[in-house]
Amino acid sequence: MHIADFDYELPAELIAQTPLDERDASRMLVLDRNEQRWVDSSFKEFTQYLRPNDVVVVNNSRVIPARLLGHREETGGQVEIFLVREIEPEVWEALVRPGGRLRKGARASFGDGRLIAELLDEPGPELRRVRFHCEGPFHDVLAQIGSTPLPPYIKRPAGVSNEDRERYQTVYSKQRGAIAAPTAGLHFTPAVLEEVAKIASLAAVTLHVGYGTFEPVRVDDVNQHSVSSEHYEISEAAAQKINDARANGGRVIVVGTTTMRALESSANELGEVVAGLGVASLTIKPGYQFRVANALLTNFHLPRSSLLILVSAFAGRELVLR
Repeated sequence: MHIADFDYELPAELIAQTPLDERDASRMLVLDRNEQRWVDSSFKEFTQYLRPNDVVVVNNSRVIPARLLGHREETGGQVEIFLVREIEPEVWEALVRPGGRLRKGARASFGDGRLIAELLDEPGPELRRVRFHCEGPFHDVLAQIGSTPLPPYIKRPAGVSNEDRERYQTVYSKQRGAIAAPTAGLHFTPAVLEEVAKIASLAAVTLHVGYGTFEPVRVDDVNQHSVSSEHYEISEAAAQKINDARANGGRVIVVGTTTMRALESSANELGEVVAGLGVASLTIKPGYQFRVANALLTNFHLPRSSLLILVSAFAGRELVLR
């Protein structure tokens, strides 16, 4: 299949630039794969689609303020660093702009000198290696001077307000480490979670959203595309809840593509979720046989994206594009 097979017209004016006042006020399109039909609904109706013995699985990863804006020590020119993955304490893989001008050894200052970045490699790779120097714990300094990285289709200052810092987290986020929110879960409120628990069980896994989640597809042949690996963790209790639901005739309702990737990566040949630490290296494309998931709650996805490809694998490309 070609990446052009996953294209559609997306008018820019239809992309919301600010969140709704209430998290659960979003509209929801309910798509039935078997019946090949859909109906307009609201997220407030989400629990009406649950059944006893179902399990709703969420990703409890918490977003870090991964975008840094500062200046080169040598010239004063502006530098932006977007943290992607921690390699070792205070050493990160990162997107650096302007990456081509910053040679190995170049230094940039952030937060009036409270954080110094040193480039450890020469220009060339898209992801550069950066060592940070600061007084005190790195994540404490980052929390003070970093900003929340909003998606690239949000055309306004990124994460500079306290409102963005909290609104771009799920209400159940716990495990710090994501560089972007698992956005399907942004619609849940404590009240909705309480309603879920009255009908079905709720399980949380952790997959720290990394660069692979939003990395563009750069090949024409979709089969040649590979999504970068991301680390996940599934507790014994969460695995037990999910496997019990399957054994008792319930459905596994997956909240978000990151949760989907964690569960499908963890599954054994019998479709059982295996607890523990793991690496989600799956690239889910049409033709993939899902082992765990029965239903998926997800947002609309950009044209030509790996996330649209994943959703098309789950529900069928033609139906999804319609």
